[in-house]
Amino acid sequence: MAGITWHYVLKFIITGDAGVGKSSLLVRLTDQRFLANPDPTLGVEFGSKLIEIPEEGKVVKLQCWDTAGTESFRSITRSYYRGAAGCLLVYDVTSRKSFINAKSWLADVREHADPHLTCILVGNKVDLCDEEASGSSNRRREVSTDEADEWARKEGLLFLEASAKSGNNVDSAFEKASCDILHKIKHGVFDDDRSPGVKLSKPTNGSVALNQASNKQGCCS
Repeated sequence: MAGITWHYVLKFIITGDAGVGKSSLLVRLTDQRFLANPDPTLGVEFGSKLIEIPEEGKVVKLQCWDTAGTESFRSITRSYYRGAAGCLLVYDVTSRKSFINAKSWLADVREHADPHLTCILVGNKVDLCDEEASGSSNRRREVSTDEADEWARKEGLLFLEASAKSGNNVDSAFEKASCDILHKIKHGVFDDDRSPGVKLSKPTNGSVALNQASNKQGCCS
C-alpha cells in the first residue's frame, strides 16, 4: 500500500435506533460483506475507507464512527458527534418507530455536532421490500419513499434508500454526503483543515492513488 494517500480525511458518524442496520452498513462499506446477525454495538465501533469523488477530482478517507442506538449509551455516543463533518441518519423502512425516532437522533446531532455538518437520511433494509413483493418476507414496508424524502427535504437532509444486505446504494450514500462536504469546503463553509471533522492531506508525490475500485456514478447531481 506504499504511496497510497488522499486529499482529505472526513469524520462521519452513523446514528439511529438499535437494529436499523448501522453496523451492517459500515461493514458493507469497509469490507464489502454482509453481517446477517451483528452483535449489538456497545458504545461505538470504527471503520475507514478510501473513496474517490470524480466530480471533485478528490480521494477522501472516511473515518466512520458507528454509534450505539440504545438510550443507555447515548451520553457516550454524543461525545463522538463533536467535530463530525458528515452523518448517516439511519432508519429501517420496515419499522415506522425507527423513522419517527430519527427526529430525536437528528435533534441530538444538531445539538452536539458541527452546525455545518452534512446529514444524509438513509432508509435501510429495502431488500425486505423486494422480498415482500415476492411473498418471501414476513415484514412489510412501513415508511414510504415519498414520506421520507419529503421529511428529508423539510429538514435540509440528503436522502437515499439502501440495503446493507445487497449493497445497493451503500457506497452512494457515503459518496453523496462526501461530495456535499467537499462542496462546502470549496465554498468556505467548512474552514479547510481547521474544522475538526475535515483534515487536509498533502500528497508527497504530487499524485493520489486509490487502493480500491470505486463507483464512478455521479454523486453531486
